[in-house]
Amino acid sequence: MFPMDPVTILVSIVVILFLVKVYNSQKQEKGKNLPPGPRPFPLIGSIHLIDLKKPHISFMELSKQYGPVYTIQLGMSKTVIMCGYDAVKEALINHADEFADRPKMPLFYKIEKDHGIVFSNGESWKAMRRFTLSTLRDYGMGKKGIEDKINEEAEFLVQTFRSYGGKPFDNRILLNAAVANIIVSLLLNSRFEYDDPTLLNLMHLVNENIRLMGTPMARLYDMFPTLIDPLPGAHHTIAENTEKLHDFMRQTFTKQRKDLDVNYHRNLIDAFLAKQQEGKPESTLYYHDDNLIALVAQLFGAGMETTSTTLRWSLLIMIKYPEIQEKVQKEIEKVIGTAQPKLEHRKQMPYTDAVVCEVQRFGDIAPTNLPHATTCDITFRGYLIPKGTTIVPLLSSILKDKAYFAKPDQFYPEHFLDADGKFNRNDAFIPFSAGKRSCAGEGLAKMELFLFFTTLLQNFTFKALPGTVVDLTPALGSTNAPLPQDICAIPRN
Repeated sequence: MFPMDPVTILVSIVVILFLVKVYNSQKQEKGKNLPPGPRPFPLIGSIHLIDLKKPHISFMELSKQYGPVYTIQLGMSKTVIMCGYDAVKEALINHADEFADRPKMPLFYKIEKDHGIVFSNGESWKAMRRFTLSTLRDYGMGKKGIEDKINEEAEFLVQTFRSYGGKPFDNRILLNAAVANIIVSLLLNSRFEYDDPTLLNLMHLVNENIRLMGTPMARLYDMFPTLIDPLPGAHHTIAENTEKLHDFMRQTFTKQRKDLDVNYHRNLIDAFLAKQQEGKPESTLYYHDDNLIALVAQLFGAGMETTSTTLRWSLLIMIKYPEIQEKVQKEIEKVIGTAQPKLEHRKQMPYTDAVVCEVQRFGDIAPTNLPHATTCDITFRGYLIPKGTTIVPLLSSILKDKAYFAKPDQFYPEHFLDADGKFNRNDAFIPFSAGKRSCAGEGLAKMELFLFFTTLLQNFTFKALPGTVVDLTPALGSTNAPLPQDICAIPRN
C-alpha cells in the first residue's frame, strides 16, 4: 500500500464519486430512446470526432453514418443534430412550438445572461420578439422609408468606391459601415461617416467577437465552462468586448431618456423607453434596461455582420465568375438603366434575384445555425427527445441538400430559375432559418442585399488584382466570412 495524506484521499473520493455519477447518468440516458449516435467517452463525450474550427463539416460527415437525426455528446451534455431540409422542416415548422426554445449556452449566458432576443426564452423572449418585429415595421422595414435610407447609403458607398479610382482596396470596413448605418438609423435615427472612430470601434468589437466565437477555446467553453473559465483565452476577450459594446448602448439610451417624448418616438430606443413608462406589469417585467442593452447590441451585431458578409461574398463571386457579373449588369441595364434601383424592380429581374439568393446559399453564412432546445418531451421520428435537449438544425446541410439543389457545391444561379428563366422559389432556401426563431431582420436584410448589390453592379465592374486568383475559402469564425482580399471597382460610367 502507498501512504496517502488526507487531502489526497479526499480528492480521490471526490473524483471517484464524480465518475460514478457520470457513469450512472450515462446508464440512465441509455434507457431513453434518443436518436442513435457515436458512443461517447466519459467526460469528453465525442469531441474527439469534431473539428472545433469547422464543426458543421464534422456534423455533416457523421450524418452519413448515423442518419439525418442523430445524438452526439459534447462534453457532458447530449445534443441532437438535424441534417437536411426534410428533417429540419419537420422539427422547426411542423413542430414549431416544441422546438422553439434556446438552450442555456454558457458563453452567451456569461456575456448577456437571458436578456435580449437571441438566447432568451419564455415570456421575456416573446415580449422582446413582438416589440422588435412591430417596431422595425413601424420604422420602415419593408416600406419605402427604409428603402430610401438604403438607397441613400448605397450612394455614399458608391462615392467612396469611386474615390479609389479603380485601384485595389479592402472593402470589409466600408461594407460593414454601410450596413451598420442602416441599423443605426433604426436604433438611433442617425448615421456615421465611414471613418468615424465610434463606428470603427463598434464594428471592431462585433467583428472580433464573431471571429473569436469560432475558435476552439470558445467552443470548448460551452462544453466545459467551469474548467475553461479560469484559463486565459477567447472567452474573456469576448466578455470584455461585449461589456464595451453594452457601455456604449447604456450611454446612448441614458442620453435619450433625458429628452424622451413618449408621444413622439424618434427610433427603436425611444419606443422601448416609452414602454418602460406605460405602467403596465410587463413594463417592469420585460422592458427593463438589461433587456434594452442586450436587444440593441444584438440587433446591431446581427444586423451588420450577416448582411455585410453576404455582400462581400457577392462581390468576390462576381469577380470569380465575370460572365455572371456581365449577365447581371445586362439585366440591370435593361430593367433599371441609369435610374436608382428600387425594390419594385426585383420582380422584373429574375436573374439578379437568383444570383442574390445563390450568393446566400453558396456563402452559407451561418453554417451551424443558432441552436434550439425542446420546450417539452417530444416523440420525433420514433425517438423520445427530452425537454431541454439542445437541437442543432444544421443550416449548412439544408443549403447544400442534394435533394433540393442540383449542384450544391457549385455557384449555380439556375438553382433559382426555371426552364424559361423565371425566378423559381426553392423550399430548401432558408438562410434565415425557419419557424418561431427565424431571423427577425429577414425582411430588412433582403431589401439591403438587393438594393446594395444592384447599385454597386450598376456603377462598377469588379475585378481582382492582375495576376491574383480569388479565393472562396471561408475564414475562421462563427460565421462563414470571406478571407480578406483586395478588389478593384472599375467605374462603368
